[in-house]
Amino acid sequence: MRKLNAVVTSLIMVCLLFHIVFGSYQLIGIFPGGKILMKCVTWIMTFLILIHTVVGCVMTVRTLRIQKKTGASYFKENKMFWARRISGFAIILFLILHIVIFLGKNTDGSYRLNYFGSIQLLSQICLVLTIALHIISNVKPILITFGIKSFKDFAADIIIVLSFVFVLAFIAFLIYFVKWQSV
Repeated sequence: MRKLNAVVTSLIMVCLLFHIVFGSYQLIGIFPGGKILMKCVTWIMTFLILIHTVVGCVMTVRTLRIQKKTGASYFKENKMFWARRISGFAIILFLILHIVIFLGKNTDGSYRLNYFGSIQLLSQICLVLTIALHIISNVKPILITFGIKSFKDFAADIIIVLSFVFVLAFIAFLIYFVKWQSV
């Protein structure tokens, strides 16, 4: 099950990077086209996230059953495990807000975006930070699952690339917010 989850997670990462980069370009106004392509990637990513969520829940339930059976939870020793689970749950909440904010409405044959104010900006920044925490805390276990023993070299590269992408998303949300304030 861990191998399946690692493969699904890798596919989510590819879709997420695409979504963040091109979605950021759309928010900034550089890449106004490509809505059909973004929609396809978003639906694929949604399906993969559902699989990832189900697998994560199954693995969490198994862990909780073992903890209950043995009577030892070792919470302090398993802080990273719980950080991954809590950040995953927080992502689900912020992802729902992301969908609500950017889904928009079809009114009289024209597409209308939802208002993007301070609260929406804050929720999207929280989404970016939560995804960053979730991914960074899971880099090592995913690399181990794929049998990569020298994960220090790969982990640093992955974290640097992700940092640039998340900063791009942060900047794009800020620019989008500023644009809404000038409307």
